[in-house]
Amino acid sequence: MLVEVALPLSLAVIMFSLGFGLTFADFGRVLTMPKAVITGMVMQMLAVPLVALILVSLTDLPPALAFGVLLLSFCPGGVTSNILTKLAGGTVALSITLTAIVSLLSVITVPLLTSLAGRLFLDSAVPQINVTSIAISMFSITTVPVMIGLLLRFVAPQFAVRHERQVSLVAAVLFVSVLVAAVIVNVDVLVANMGTLGPILVALNATLLILGVVVARGIGLSGADGLCIAVEMSVQNGTLGIAVAGIVAQSGGIPDFAVPSAVYGVIVYVTTFPVVFVLRRIFGKT
Repeated sequence: MLVEVALPLSLAVIMFSLGFGLTFADFGRVLTMPKAVITGMVMQMLAVPLVALILVSLTDLPPALAFGVLLLSFCPGGVTSNILTKLAGGTVALSITLTAIVSLLSVITVPLLTSLAGRLFLDSAVPQINVTSIAISMFSITTVPVMIGLLLRFVAPQFAVRHERQVSLVAAVLFVSVLVAAVIVNVDVLVANMGTLGPILVALNATLLILGVVVARGIGLSGADGLCIAVEMSVQNGTLGIAVAGIVAQSGGIPDFAVPSAVYGVIVYVTTFPVVFVLRRIFGKT
């Protein structure tokens, strides 16, 4: 019941809140800052899974949790990344644009990468991963709500401005609720693997933050753009990770695959704030 109804519904509301805060200009911004947008997209969709794969390969995580870490790395950022970008002193407009574009592209990238990771880590441990089924499910619970929110803001901008904060609050509550539920349901798996899983997720978050800034600065982007790309790379949509894990498992509960996404939803804040503080001191004014 949780995976079939409550989780998709919660994710749909969260994605609606993302679209509710967007305008069509956010998508058009790729034409005004193409270098930063393309760099952010490439780093988020290719570099993040690659870093996750390297870290997982260096450990002895159980196959289900290793697959879960990869699954998390395939997910785009969310509204949280926009907030953290602002706190980090990054380019908020770029963050919003990357979140919007990568979230829509994830309908294509996540199913394909999930299938590849499943063959790499799970073998015959789960039912055959149906790429088309995952894509359709993701389109229904991510793309459609985003577009509804976007269109509602377009036709009723004043209404959207008045109620954006309330919608974001509801989305935040649902986000926390999903993470807590996933941890509670899988508490035994979490406790048994926390000694290995925790350091991997911390290393993943810190590595992505540093890599994002270094690469952005290396190709000549501003410090603010680099901080934005770093945050977008390191902050994944954990709720989507949990939802896709449920779709893959085809079960009535939250599977082991979802544990990394749930734990990451907590660890990301513990790691991001101190690392971002240091990076902002170094690159924030350049």
